[in-house]
Amino acid sequence: MGTLQVALDAPRTASRKGGLALVCFALSVALLVSVVIAIGLGAAVVAPGDTARYLWAALSGGRIEAGEVTTYQIVWQIRTPRVLLAALVGAGLSAVGVAVQAMVRNALADPFVLGVSSGASVGAVSVTVSGGLAAFGVYAVSAGAFAGALAASALVFVVSASRGALAPLRLVLTGVALSFGFQALMSVLIYFGPDNEATSSVLYWTLGGFGAAQWGALPVVAMVVALGLSLLLREARTLDLLALGDESAASLGIDADRRRRWLLILVSLVTGVLVAVSGAIAFVGLIVPHLVRMVVGATHRRVLAVALLAGAVFMVWADLVARTLAAPRELPLGVITALVGVPVFLTLLRRKGYVFGGR
Repeated sequence: MGTLQVALDAPRTASRKGGLALVCFALSVALLVSVVIAIGLGAAVVAPGDTARYLWAALSGGRIEAGEVTTYQIVWQIRTPRVLLAALVGAGLSAVGVAVQAMVRNALADPFVLGVSSGASVGAVSVTVSGGLAAFGVYAVSAGAFAGALAASALVFVVSASRGALAPLRLVLTGVALSFGFQALMSVLIYFGPDNEATSSVLYWTLGGFGAAQWGALPVVAMVVALGLSLLLREARTLDLLALGDESAASLGIDADRRRRWLLILVSLVTGVLVAVSGAIAFVGLIVPHLVRMVVGATHRRVLAVALLAGAVFMVWADLVARTLAAPRELPLGVITALVGVPVFLTLLRRKGYVFGGR
């Protein structure tokens, strides 16, 4: 009977794998095309063919004409690191959002629900108004944001832990409460800040953006996203069980509290790095996981694989809109993601029968 059941399930399993491969392939192509288009568009428009030629010249050491040097520098030195950083941050936030929603069993959770974003904002504001961490040079604000994110995560962990247990509801409520506290502290720092220009820069940073993207930051972010995703994929079965509840996890030999503590550390570190280089970009880690589940189902290995690519594509286009919609001025990226995320999320809520993990 068991052999017969396996035989009957084999075509269905192959079909699911084939469908997942097709979705991932389509999104990979969409990401590649989106990157080339986004690099070419801006105040100075570069044709996709020329953009691809400049990128190939940079990667292969090829030559370009003397009259194209300025355009080449715009493409390679300014736009390419920005677009690649947008893709990495979008991929990271989406994957972490999948993990957080399963970890706390809350459809409204995202990477920032645990107070990481607010803590990072406090760290960035503190560095900006005090001039601290000068040894980090241009990365001082990012270093302060990362330190603030880790401090916030540690505080949330300490406050929410009760007798060694880390209950999902207690974790979420603690994160939300401390977020309000961090936001109040940030407001006080801004209010008493001596430099109005610095204050404006911090307010812009809290809404997110990639205007300060540099090649030097990409290797660290790429390594963190790659390592974080690989670890989350290893925990895919754990995420499946945590989403069902601690009792279901325990019945299958999973220590929910221990795995949740490990996942909290992992998502806090990844989110801290992402927020440090991009600011607080809302809705990406909330909306993308839900949209992906509607396409590929609730199995976390599938969701993580697709959310990574979908989040990267979405962020590349959101950043493109942010820097071209009101050119020559640049809109905060958080404004664009909110304008897209709010109606999408409200539409999901109104879908008949839609619940966390499926329909």
